[in-house]
Amino acid sequence: MRTHLAGALLSVLALTLTATGCAGTAGASGTGGTGGATGPAGAVDDRVEPLTGVAAPRLPVTVDSADGRKVTVTGARRIVPLSGSLSEIVFTLGLGGRVVARDITATFAQARKLPVVTRNHDVSAESVLSLHPDLVVAEETSGPAEAMDQIRAAGVPVLVVKPAAGLADVGPRIHAVAAALGVPDAGERLTRRAQDRIEAVRGSIPAHADRPRVAFLYLRGSAAVYLIGGAKSGATSLIEAAGGIDAGAASGLDKDFTAITTEALAKAAPDAILVMSKGLASVGGVDGLVRIPGVAQTPAGMKRRVVSVEDGVLLNYGPRTDQVLRSIVGQLYGDGERR
Repeated sequence: MRTHLAGALLSVLALTLTATGCAGTAGASGTGGTGGATGPAGAVDDRVEPLTGVAAPRLPVTVDSADGRKVTVTGARRIVPLSGSLSEIVFTLGLGGRVVARDITATFAQARKLPVVTRNHDVSAESVLSLHPDLVVAEETSGPAEAMDQIRAAGVPVLVVKPAAGLADVGPRIHAVAAALGVPDAGERLTRRAQDRIEAVRGSIPAHADRPRVAFLYLRGSAAVYLIGGAKSGATSLIEAAGGIDAGAASGLDKDFTAITTEALAKAAPDAILVMSKGLASVGGVDGLVRIPGVAQTPAGMKRRVVSVEDGVLLNYGPRTDQVLRSIVGQLYGDGERR
C-alpha cells in the first residue's frame, strides 16, 4: 500500500492506521453484490511464492538509487525492506531468510514474526540499526528524512526504489531490488512470472457489454476519513486492467484523493466501488458503506456492488498483483461468460 499512496493519503494513513488498529476484514456478509473478498474468486494468498533455485548473491555491486545516489552493496545477509511491497519482492526472489525486520505493512505469513521497525509508518533508525543490517531497501516515501540520514551516517547502504503507480512498474521495481541484491537473473525470472500471470488474468475477464465504472474509496470510519480516488490514486491501472473505467478519474478528479461528497459521487456515478478490506470493516461493512452520504444513490450503492481487497496488498504492484487483479475480476463480474 505504501508504494504509491502519496501526499495527503500518506498523512492520512499515519493518523488512521493506528486509530483503526488491526480491524478484521469484512466477512462474507460484508461484501454485497457479486461476491466478497472471502470467497475463492476474491482470495489473495496470505503467503508469497518464492522462486526456487536462486543462485547466491553476486556482490559487491554498485547500483543507481531513486534518490540520485550511487549505492554500493557489499553484503546482503541482513536486509531490512521498509515497505510491504519491497518485503514481498525480497522474499519472492528467494532471499526471505536474509530479511531481519519488516515494515508494519508487511503482513504476509513469512514476514509476520519479524520485528517491526516503523512507528505509524515512520522509520525508527534506532530499531533498524540495532539489527545490524548490511542493506536497507526503502521507498521514496520512507522517512522521516532524519531517520534515513541517521541510517546512512552509520554506514548502512540505503537503496531507494522508485514508487509504483501502476502495472507497468511491477517489472522495474523487481529489477531494481534484484540488481541491488546481486541476483539479476532471479529478477528476470520473477518479472516474467509476474507479467505472464497478470496477462493470464486479463485474458480471463468475462465478456461484458459495457465497461463498468469503478470508484476507489479510501475509508477509515473511526477517524471519519472518507475519500474518493482520482487519477493519481494508484488504482486506475488495476481498474482498467480489470476491464473497468476509473470513475473518479473519468469524472474529472485529477488529484490522488478528494473528500467524498454527494456531488462528487453523483458525478462519478460508479457501477461498483473498490475498497480496502479494513476500510470496509471500519465503516461497518456494506451496510455502513451505503449510509455514507451519496453512496446509496449511486448505481453501485443501489446494487450493493462492492469489491474488497486486503489493505496491505491492493496497491503494492509486485509479485502478488496477479492475485489482486484476479480478486477484483472475480468480485466485479462473478461467474460471467468467459471471452
